[in-house]
Amino acid sequence: MPVDREAVLDSAKYLRGVRPLDPDELREYVADQPHEAVVRQVLREHAADLGLVERADGTFVPASGDPVHPVFDGVDALPREYERVVEDLLVERWGPDWHRGDSGASLRETIRRFKEDYYRQHAVEYDYDVALGYAVYHLASYYAAVQYALADLAEGGLLTDDLRVLDVGAGVGGPALGLFDFLPEDALVEYHAVEPSDAADVLEELLAETGRNVHPTIHRETAEAFDPDGEYDLVLACSVLSELAEPVETAQTYVDALAGEGSFLGLAPADKHTSTHLREVERDLESRGATVYGPTPRLWPGERPTDRGWTFDERPAVEQPSFQERLAGASQRPSEFTHTEVRFSYSLLRTDGVRQHDVSLSADRLLKLADADDRVTDRVDAVLAKLSRNLADEGANPLFKVSDGSEDEDCYAVLVRPTSLNRDLRRADYGDLLSVESALVLWNDDEGAYNLVVDEETVVDAA
Repeated sequence: MPVDREAVLDSAKYLRGVRPLDPDELREYVADQPHEAVVRQVLREHAADLGLVERADGTFVPASGDPVHPVFDGVDALPREYERVVEDLLVERWGPDWHRGDSGASLRETIRRFKEDYYRQHAVEYDYDVALGYAVYHLASYYAAVQYALADLAEGGLLTDDLRVLDVGAGVGGPALGLFDFLPEDALVEYHAVEPSDAADVLEELLAETGRNVHPTIHRETAEAFDPDGEYDLVLACSVLSELAEPVETAQTYVDALAGEGSFLGLAPADKHTSTHLREVERDLESRGATVYGPTPRLWPGERPTDRGWTFDERPAVEQPSFQERLAGASQRPSEFTHTEVRFSYSLLRTDGVRQHDVSLSADRLLKLADADDRVTDRVDAVLAKLSRNLADEGANPLFKVSDGSEDEDCYAVLVRPTSLNRDLRRADYGDLLSVESALVLWNDDEGAYNLVVDEETVVDAA
């Protein structure tokens, strides 16, 4: 006999604000008294609509909607359960020796081809073999990268334990898995993936390994064709904006789909083309009314940067996944198929005016980087965000990209004389604000950039 779903749901709505919902107790409120397992399944299927979290003891409680503050110390490796899924798919496709012989050679050639297409800015066609190759090569690094960007939102109290998420161009799922594992286990996530290619088949298998409070739906449509339904607390657009014919117009559709306190996260590889393209999209969306939350700052009222915008973060490499190690180990050039670096560019946008650094500078004393040309050879004071790790070659003076959101040329801080008074330049994290006193402004004609020389006379403090 079919269960009376409406009776189960009506009872759940009535009792959820009174006490934890126990499926065994809830069945007593339904006329035909269905089995406990049936009631549990109905609650699971409607948990997102009801705003319910399933606890470890088997009861259901309302999600609080409170901000989450996970203890986050970085990412070491792709979890074993995801490795196992990818390995199983590879074995299913090519057999237990998938990494050797003709199948291994074919997969390596597939990876070479999409790497080359990406480098030459050609469109990549994602059939099932390409999707598997993409998982082998990229899954672990994207799984890690997104969590560092999410940490910015969590630090600002902008991620809650009740999220409606839209993942545009979800691919095989690295960013999605990173999001789910970044959040606490008792966070409620209604997850919608937009992915038209065969990568959705890989994504579907990986989503089966996610927690009981993740409720996924895959929409096999293009980013341009999909019509967002309702509002979303978080929109992910990871490694997709550079592949769209009209990236700004398409991204605007998804910015418009944000809830009032929602966030849009654009993520891209750190290479010059995709990184600067992401920044161009960010600036165009800002001109249309979006607020740049971070990591690029806007510290001067009415000012926006017009430099080339190449800025990226770099974090410790992840452990090589076993499937990547096998494929690389069977090659004469293992490094060609080893990808464990975590280097990425990201943009966080909102529509409520909230910024990561709520700062509004005035020109009474401080240098505005837009005016750097007027202060060449002067010593200046400034407030800046650090937007890179050390970019200098080994043995050279440490070099860091800096920004205040007004610059029209690239600006760098060059550490020529380390002291205890300027050590915060090295110590600061990506995106952190720094107060700089008595830096020497120079123009670097070779690089077409301004250098703020930090020496024994310069004081740098975390702001």
